[in-house]
Amino acid sequence: MSAGKMSKTVLELNVPEQPVVALHSSDVVLNCSFNHTNPFNLSDLSVFWQLTDTQRSVHRYLEGHDQLADQAERFANRTRLFPNQLGLGNASLLLSRVVVADEGSYTCFVRVKDFGSAALLLQVAAPYSKPVVTLEPQSNLRPGDEVALTCVSYGGYPEGDVIWQDAGGRNLTENITTSVVANEEGLFTVTSVITVVLEPNSTYSCRLINPILGEEGYISVTVTGQNIAFPPVALWVTVGLAVCLLVLLIALAAVCRRKIKESCEEAKREAEEAKVLEEEEESKTGMISLKS
Repeated sequence: MSAGKMSKTVLELNVPEQPVVALHSSDVVLNCSFNHTNPFNLSDLSVFWQLTDTQRSVHRYLEGHDQLADQAERFANRTRLFPNQLGLGNASLLLSRVVVADEGSYTCFVRVKDFGSAALLLQVAAPYSKPVVTLEPQSNLRPGDEVALTCVSYGGYPEGDVIWQDAGGRNLTENITTSVVANEEGLFTVTSVITVVLEPNSTYSCRLINPILGEEGYISVTVTGQNIAFPPVALWVTVGLAVCLLVLLIALAAVCRRKIKESCEEAKREAEEAKVLEEEEESKTGMISLKS
C-alpha cells in the first residue's frame, strides 16, 4: 500500500495508487489507513467516504457510530467499516455486491484533531462467457461461396477486444463488424462477424480478451468445403439410385442365368430325343433287312 494524492493537511493517509479491481457481484475492500502516534478516543474520530466526482456520501462514521442518514440510496446496506480496527488506524471500507455503476473514484476523509484525505480508483470487471461461433448459411455451401462467421460472448465487463485469426495464427482485419450491447446490469454482449470466402479446408479462430482481467476466451472452427459442398438431400438421392441400379443388375443377371440354364436343359432334352429317334430308325431298318 502506498501513499495516494493528499490534500495539504497534517494527517497522512495511505491508499492504493493503482486502481482497485473488483469482480462484479463480489465484495471489495477499499483500503485507507492513517498514522496517528498519539492515543485517541473513537468518539474523537470521524471517517467519511464519498464519491470524488459528485461528493455523494458513501459512508459516514461520527462520534463512535455510523451516521448514514445522508448516504446515497444505492449504497444502502452495502457498506461498513471495521470498528475493531479503527483505533489501529484502519479506516478501510467494505463494499458488498459490487455492480458496474460502482466504478469510479472514492475519497477517504479522516479527522482525529488533524484532518486528511486521499482518493483511490475502483474498477469493476466481469469475465466473459466462452465464445460461440456460428456459420451462415449453414447448408448448400460450395468452395468459393461467401460465408459469415459470427462469434458471440456475453456477461463480461469492460468491453472486450475481439481478434480473428486464420490457421497460421495471422490476424484477420478485413470484412469484420463488431458490436457491443449492455444489459440492464451494465454487462456486455460482444458480437463479431467476419465474412470470408469458403475454401476446401479453412480454420478460423475467435479470441476475446478482457483488458482488465487479462482473461482470454478462445474458440476455433474448421469449415470443410468438400464435405459440405454436396447437399445432403442430393447425396441420399444419389445413393438411393445407385442401390436401385445395383439391385436391378443383380435381378437381371439372375433372370439371364435362369434363361440360359433353361435353354441349355431344353437343348439337352432335344438332343436326347433326337438320339432316341435315331436309334428307333436304325432298329426298324435292321428288321426290314432280315425279312428280305
